[in-house]
Amino acid sequence: MTAPTLPPFDHTPAPYTGPSKAEVRELRSTYLSPAILTYYRDPVMIVEGKMQYLYDETGRRYLDGFAGIVTVSVGHCHPRVIEKVNAQNELLQHTTTIYLHPNIARFAKMIADAMPKDSGLTTCYFTNSGSEANDLALMIARLHSGSNDVIALRNAYHGMSPTAMGLTALHTWKFPVLQGIGVHHALNPDRYRGHWGYDDRDAGGKYAGDVEDLIRTATPGRIAGFIAECIQGVGGAVELPPGYLKRVYDAVHNAGGLCIADEVQTGFGRTGEHFWGFENHGVTPDIVTMAKGIGNGAPIGCVITRKEIAASLAQRLHFNTFGGNPVSMAQGIATLEVMHEENIQQKAKEIGAHLRQGLDSLAKKHDLIGDVRGMGLMLGVELVRDRSTKEPAGPETAKVMELCKDMGLLIGKGGLYGNVLRIKPPMCLTRDDCDFLRAVLDEALTQAAKS
Repeated sequence: MTAPTLPPFDHTPAPYTGPSKAEVRELRSTYLSPAILTYYRDPVMIVEGKMQYLYDETGRRYLDGFAGIVTVSVGHCHPRVIEKVNAQNELLQHTTTIYLHPNIARFAKMIADAMPKDSGLTTCYFTNSGSEANDLALMIARLHSGSNDVIALRNAYHGMSPTAMGLTALHTWKFPVLQGIGVHHALNPDRYRGHWGYDDRDAGGKYAGDVEDLIRTATPGRIAGFIAECIQGVGGAVELPPGYLKRVYDAVHNAGGLCIADEVQTGFGRTGEHFWGFENHGVTPDIVTMAKGIGNGAPIGCVITRKEIAASLAQRLHFNTFGGNPVSMAQGIATLEVMHEENIQQKAKEIGAHLRQGLDSLAKKHDLIGDVRGMGLMLGVELVRDRSTKEPAGPETAKVMELCKDMGLLIGKGGLYGNVLRIKPPMCLTRDDCDFLRAVLDEALTQAAKS
């Protein structure tokens, strides 16, 4: 196997002096929950990160093609972000929202300013994760509407808390315990595997019809809301068809519900064309949830909505001890400043287009590739054993990932069948990085097809 060469990068990792990889594996197996998974037969031990690259304990460099599960937006340890966080750490690490602090108010204004003009989305509530944000959004929708029924999509993923898992229909991520009371799951609008494909110009309307049917037949007719990712993340980079969200949002509003856009993975310029994923569909949600890229790796989540909707939460005492803490807010402020100053959204659009072109070229060469999809730097490559039957190539996907790791590229996987390569790198990626990524995938796909 011929491994492509990583692009040059001017950074020398610090010498690692901690416990050995074998010792860490033993500590994990003894003291951590067995539910905490690792990738790869021989897991990678990552001890340092710099921009789009990660380093293991030996100093070996890897291209991060997964951004810590789409969490690192402007680059690992971006100097501007680190500077602001270190400065805040030296002043005050923690204070709750029962006291005033400028960071949380400043960051809330910055997020509101990043929303589409005249959207009315101006009122923020900070949490520590996307799961918490989706939990809170659901509660707000139920309080505001007076209804308990919520519609989510099959193949969706909205987090790992019990309430968020209730929204999730991916069986891999759900435990067989009581959850999701009042949640109804609509058909997944997947134009590759679903009833209506890419060649059907009215696919969006036809999939939306299933939501309308659910409202009529499975709910009391009045619902709390509808929640969806604008591109499914864990579900395998599935894009919603044109016209789908517009028709669904109209149906939900007619039934008294609120529309929730889960922007945990699609937000903050990752799709390239717009700052928020929902903007690609010409709709304005009532509630937007966000996390991951909002703070470039810090544990931050946020719910933003209109003032009259947010008022529903003021019926009782409600607060989050760590949500909005000054250190996380400092990291969020610095991250958003870097996004604007370095024109990260435009980079995601341009570099993403270059990367997509490379992936499309691989699809013409390798029969293992059934579909390439996504926008900007949120891309998916679905692997199949047979293009006509679309039989999922799960083992081959795992093999490709192992081979990529051995050649210095870390990517993710997802989809209901675990056969979609998830390529969502830090948005500081360069064209040379894209060419390396394509070359590694080319070699890995060639080797996987032989085995």
